[in-house]
Amino acid sequence: MTRYEAKRLPRQTGPAGWNAILPPQDPLPVLEQDLIADITIVGGGFAGLTAARRLHQLDPSLKIALLEAGRFADGSAGRNSGFMIDLPHDLASDNYAGDGLDADRAAIALNRKAIAFATEIAADCDLPQEVFDPCGKYNAAATRAGDAHNRAFAGHLTKLGEPHTLYDQKQMQEITGSPHYVSGLFAPGTVMIQPAAYVRALSGQLASQIDVFENSPVTSFAKQGAGWVVNTAKAKVSTGRIILANNGHLESFGFYQRQLMHICLYASITAPLTEAQIKTLGGQPRWSVTPADPMGTSVRRISGSYGDRILIRTGSSFHPTIETSRMRLRNAGWVHDRKFRERFPHLSDVRMEHRWAGMLCLSRNGSAAFGELEDGVFSACCQNGLGIARGTLQGMGIAELALQGGSEIADHFLAQPDLPRLPPEPFASLGANSYLIWKEWRSGKE
Repeated sequence: MTRYEAKRLPRQTGPAGWNAILPPQDPLPVLEQDLIADITIVGGGFAGLTAARRLHQLDPSLKIALLEAGRFADGSAGRNSGFMIDLPHDLASDNYAGDGLDADRAAIALNRKAIAFATEIAADCDLPQEVFDPCGKYNAAATRAGDAHNRAFAGHLTKLGEPHTLYDQKQMQEITGSPHYVSGLFAPGTVMIQPAAYVRALSGQLASQIDVFENSPVTSFAKQGAGWVVNTAKAKVSTGRIILANNGHLESFGFYQRQLMHICLYASITAPLTEAQIKTLGGQPRWSVTPADPMGTSVRRISGSYGDRILIRTGSSFHPTIETSRMRLRNAGWVHDRKFRERFPHLSDVRMEHRWAGMLCLSRNGSAAFGELEDGVFSACCQNGLGIARGTLQGMGIAELALQGGSEIADHFLAQPDLPRLPPEPFASLGANSYLIWKEWRSGKE
């Protein structure tokens, strides 16, 4: 009998800050009684939630079960920085440009399908602007090298026919309140999301349409007749098909061994700014900055029912175990404090309220772990650091593959080359962490 055992379950380090600043969430049920489903989805992040919604759209008569290991919005989706980006965003490049004009145009078109899908969700869930804001974002440069990256990317966008605006240091300070940035490149197509609020809203809406469970980690699944049985600690689901939307933990069930890179990113968010601090800061109440160098520091200023706050995200480390340590989180926090002071020297009295770590999954060549792994078991994993747009897109595509046998989105992922293998340990960890440290050092003030 074909059987897949989970050799590890998701473990998080630090609170999911986006979730922690929201009011207490209503609990969703734990799977405690055996269930029968047509399709069972493992993972309640962007890919899993999107797949559930798309399946229900395609066939409302389907009996769908969605199993999330922890609480919705406490996992990696709720730890995302909230950038849903339409443009090329290749983290391995110097300036985000992709592999060529045709490939980038195709990627942009697909990303905008994902954004359109998420926009429908925002409308259906009546999400306010503080949760789903199609406001665009800035690539901010702090050095001459960063400014050169921005100008090179602007040239690439011109060739693509994509709108953008370059800003000088004075204009960037008027926007951000920070004297740190020497220039910026504004791209209007990014949607900024409060990821925990978005995940909460979508999981709650789906709970009225399908069977949605949290705190129900899948411990194993096995072939049973023409279908499968999915086991949790307290109950099981007998199902026709399975969709694995558990990103890096796909490997925990034995798939794509030594082909997935598990990278941890770190973030901190301030306590709500006081009226005096807001006045001292200046700038606009909401803005979002990605660094001109992909290995630099992302910054967001948010405002809404959860207060006026600033988020800092920087630092990364490679972890084949798919979890980091509190010591690494503490060390990253010191770096965040220093980066905050560099950008906002006039806010010396601001303190960080929450710090957290979040895992993402990459492949060496940027391909997704997507498709039918064996009869009736599908994967929509490995989003390569583009969680919201790519996860949404993969969720749409895997639903269309499972029910229709294919689609434009599914065919895009299926056409990608196979994921190459990683070097053996300890060489993979030594090489990856050395490379990340070098890249971060090279990014300098960015």
